[in-house]
Amino acid sequence: MAGDFGLQSASGHLTVPEVSKEPYPADVEARFRADAAEVIAKYPQKRSALLPLLHLVQSVDGYVTGRGIDLCAELLDLTTAEVSGVATFYTQYKRHPNGEYTVGVCTNTLCAIMGGDEIWETLSDHLGVGHDETTEDGTITLERVECNAACDYAPVVMANWEFFDNQTPQSATQLVDDLRDGRDVRPTRGPNRVCSFKEMSRTLAGFSDGLADEGVAAGPASLVGLEIAKRNGWTAPEGAGGRDHNEAPELDAQGSTEVTPAHDEAKAEKAEPAAERDETDDTPGEKHAADAGGKAPEKGEKEAKEEAPAGPPVVSTGDGVSGVAREPVRKADAVDIAPAQSADLEHAKDRAANVSAQSASVPADHDASPSASLFDETTERAEDRSGFEDGGFGDLSARSGPDGTGPRGWDVKGNADSMLFHTPQSPWYGRTRAEVWFRDAEAARAAGFTDARDRRRDGKGDR
Repeated sequence: MAGDFGLQSASGHLTVPEVSKEPYPADVEARFRADAAEVIAKYPQKRSALLPLLHLVQSVDGYVTGRGIDLCAELLDLTTAEVSGVATFYTQYKRHPNGEYTVGVCTNTLCAIMGGDEIWETLSDHLGVGHDETTEDGTITLERVECNAACDYAPVVMANWEFFDNQTPQSATQLVDDLRDGRDVRPTRGPNRVCSFKEMSRTLAGFSDGLADEGVAAGPASLVGLEIAKRNGWTAPEGAGGRDHNEAPELDAQGSTEVTPAHDEAKAEKAEPAAERDETDDTPGEKHAADAGGKAPEKGEKEAKEEAPAGPPVVSTGDGVSGVAREPVRKADAVDIAPAQSADLEHAKDRAANVSAQSASVPADHDASPSASLFDETTERAEDRSGFEDGGFGDLSARSGPDGTGPRGWDVKGNADSMLFHTPQSPWYGRTRAEVWFRDAEAARAAGFTDARDRRRDGKGDR
C-alpha cells in the first residue's frame, strides 16, 4: 500500500482507486448530509466548514475519497478543484487508504537528539514501512512528524494524536505490537484508550467522543514553571484590562499595554483632526509628512508639539503587547458616490474617491446620496431586516442578498472572512462584496468586527 500517494489530476480529483469515486450508499450519504449540516451551521460562511468536512469524509472512508470530494464541493458550493487543493495541502488529510492507527514519531530537534531518530529507524525496520506507508494488515500507518508539541517529554510518539511520552525504541515497538494485536493501549496523557483513525477523524470534524475529561491533562514536566512561579510568588504583569480604568497607568511599568497621548506609538499612529486631513491620502483621517511633500519635524519642533494640545485623545484597544492607538469614533465625511469616470486610480485621492454607484453594492431602491448616509444624525434608520435573513451576528445583522445587497438603511458591510466592516466613508466600500450587513457601526463592533480603516492605520493590512 506504500506506492500510491494520490497525485492530483487536471480535473482536481485525487488519483485514487475508482471505487472511491462510486456514490455513497443511500443510508451512508443521508447520515453524512445530516452530520455535515450540523457542522456547516456553526460557520457564518459555509465554505469555512471545508476543513471539518474533510475530516468527516475520513471518518466514513478512512481517507479523502473522490466521492467525498464531490459531496463536499456540492454542500459548500465549491469546485472539486478547490476542495482537492485543500485536501492535498494538509498532511492530516490522507490521499490514500490510511491504517487504523497513525503512529507519528517526532524527529524534530529536541526529540531527535533525545532518541527520536533511533525510534524512527527501529519502528520502520520492525514494521517494514517508511514515512506515510501502511503495514500490510492495514493497522499501522507510520509517519515522521516534525513536532508533536510535547518537547518537555521528548522523545514523543503519538498514536492517532494521543501522547506517548519519554519513549524508547523498546517501548515504541511494544506500542505498535499492542495496537496490531488489538490490546488496550492507554496514552501517557489524555483519554484512557486510543481510538481508531475513523473515530479520531470524527472528533476532529467537531463531534465529541465523550473522552475529553478522561486521564491526565498536564503532566509534572509541563507544570514545573507554574510550580516555580507559585513558590516564588511570581505573577504575570497586568495589562490595561487588569487595571481600574480610573487609575492612571504607570507608563514605564513592566507589562503596561496602555497607549496614551504621551506615548510615541500613539503619536505615530494617531490621525490628524478632520480639519487638517490630507486630501491626497487614500486613508481618511491620516496625514504623513512624506506624503504631503513636507519634511519630518526637527527635534525642537517635536518637543514643542508634545507640549501643545494634540487634538482628540487617543485610547487603547488593548490589542497586542503594546496596544493599538486609535482615535475615538467621530462622524466621518460623506463619500462622493459618483466621481468623475476619468479619475486617475494611480493617485491616492482618486483611488479613495472611486466609490461609484456602478461599483458599490447598493440596493436599487437605496438612496445612497450623502444626505441619506447613516452618519447623518437626521437620517431615519431602518430598525428591522425587512425580507433579509438573520446574518448570524445578532438582531442588528442581516445576510446579504444574492447580489450582495442588504436592507434599506443598513450601510455597514461586514466581511466575515476577515471580521472587518466597511462604511460608505471607507475607500473599500464599493469594492468589497458584503457577506453580512449591520444596521450601524456599533452593531458591527459588538459582533466582533473591526473597521477596515482602523486596521490600515494600525498597520494590519489593507482589508
